[in-house]
Parts: sequence; C-alpha cells; structure tokens
Amino acid sequence: MPDIDMTVAADDGTPLAGTLTLPDGPSPHPAVLLLHGSGPLDRDGNTPKLMMDLGRPVAEALAASGIATLRYDRRGVGSTPGDWRAYGFADNRKDAEAALRALAARPDVRTDAVGVIGHSEGAVHAMTLAARTEVRAVVLLAGFANLGEEAFRWQGRSVVSTMPLPVRLLRRPLGALGSAFLARVKKTRTDVARIAGAPVNARWMREMIVHDSRDDLAAVRGPVLAITGDKDIQVDPADLDVIERLVPGGAETHRIAGLTHVLRRVAGRPTLGAYRRVLREPVDPDLLARVASWLTLHLDAAPRATTAEGATHPS
Repeated sequence: MPDIDMTVAADDGTPLAGTLTLPDGPSPHPAVLLLHGSGPLDRDGNTPKLMMDLGRPVAEALAASGIATLRYDRRGVGSTPGDWRAYGFADNRKDAEAALRALAARPDVRTDAVGVIGHSEGAVHAMTLAARTEVRAVVLLAGFANLGEEAFRWQGRSVVSTMPLPVRLLRRPLGALGSAFLARVKKTRTDVARIAGAPVNARWMREMIVHDSRDDLAAVRGPVLAITGDKDIQVDPADLDVIERLVPGGAETHRIAGLTHVLRRVAGRPTLGAYRRVLREPVDPDLLARVASWLTLHLDAAPRATTAEGATHPS
C-alpha cells in the first residue's frame, strides 16, 4: 500500500500538498477524493487542537479493497501555503474540483471509476461535485441537506441542548447571541473580520450560510451513500430523509446508532466536550467497512487485466 506525495495545482496556482494512497497490485485503480470538514484541517482531518485522524484509516480501508485515495492539506495548513481564514466556502469547493481533476488525470487511476467521500463541510462540497462533474459514486458522511444558515442554527440549538442545565436555561439569550453574530457576519465585506474581538473567516461564513445543499442533491448524477449518526449534534440526522427524497433515483442512507459527528460511537450522551475523549478511539470500524464495501460495488473495484493495446477489461 504505497503512499505518494501528490501536489495539486489550484485554479489560482496555489500548490495543494497531499497524499495519494495506492492499493497493492497493478494499476490503474478506482480512486476517491477525500474531503474533510470545516476549519484549518490537514490531509488527515487534524487541527493542532483536535485530532480527527480520518484520512489514514479511510485510505487503508479502501486500499485493502483495491481503491486509491487522495487527500490534501487545506490552504494555510500543513504543507499548503496561505491563510485558511482568508479563503471562502466557494474557494474550498474550487480546490476540491481541481483535486478531482488532477486525480482523474493520473495514469494510475481509472478515469471511469473516480468517486468522492466528504465529511461534514466536505460532504456538502461532495454534493456539488456529484451534481456538476462526472463522479461515479459519492459518500456523504454527516452532510447537511438544508440552507447553510438553517444548518448553522440547528447546530447551535443542538449543542446547547447537550450542555448542563444552567446553560440550557440560557438557551433563549444564547440563541439571540447567535442571531446577533450571524447579523454581524452578514454585514461584513472582508475575507477576515473581527467579531467580539476574535478573527473570523467571514467570507467563508457569508458564503456558507447562503448555500443550499438541496439544490445540488436534486442534480446528483450518480449513486449516493449517506451516513449520519443518531448521536450527531452538529448535523441533523433527519436530513438523511431529505437526501433520500431529493437524490434522483434515491440514495442509500444509514442512521447509525451511537455514531457521533466525529465518526466514533458513544454509549452515553454526546457533547462537544466529550470529543477529546471519544477521539482517542479509532474511527468506527463498521463505518469504514460499510463505506469500503459500497464503494467496491459502485466503483467496480474488481481487478482488471490489460490488453496488448493498453485497454482494460474485467478480469
């Protein structure tokens, strides 16, 4: 299972530093692009303060099934230059499009068998890629199906509901603070703004809150697997029903018992404060197996033989 350093040239020339993990055996291989959630995330989904460690387990599970995986450092993170706060939601989508093109153009990747896996914000960009490009299959992990502002407000209410009683009693004033924050963001005109004394990636938020992922879901061209845990407090698990209804031909959806937004299971009540403890555990192995099995089927990951003319056919 070799790892290859792979740099993707973004539309503006920024080098997006990444890793391409290839399966053992002869190429070309089916392949997927892995897109992470929001914030300053590296190719494995990690920040200095929160280690998601999603990239490597996904790449290993898929390589064992004969599927290659590309993942990259977001702008201003790891080996990719820039300031992550200065880039918008649309910029992140354009970078994903550039990475998808670069992946499909590799001689060791089958151009007819390229898919996308997205988690959280990455799932929303995966929806757009599936609607606008020739993606063979798409996996949505904890992706919202709503207007961005409504998803943001749902998350705020959900997080507050998991907090201790004294905080829950303040849900109305906290909701008012959240509304005031959004109103301040909407009035900004710069990429980065200071709100309540802290720098905020304002352009990213302005673009995110007006994005309606339902439009892309209704235009998806290929098969969809959508998974959200029933203990996700950042994305509404009920959005799975919307995804299944909107995707042409339907989508395969799973609401996994005990699974949280960070793709680990908990037995008790999920909270943001429990993430550090939960993240000491590995990514849920049943989730990885389900994703690998589904992609193997939809990307036709059976080994292929090569003819003398260089064409491929099922072996």
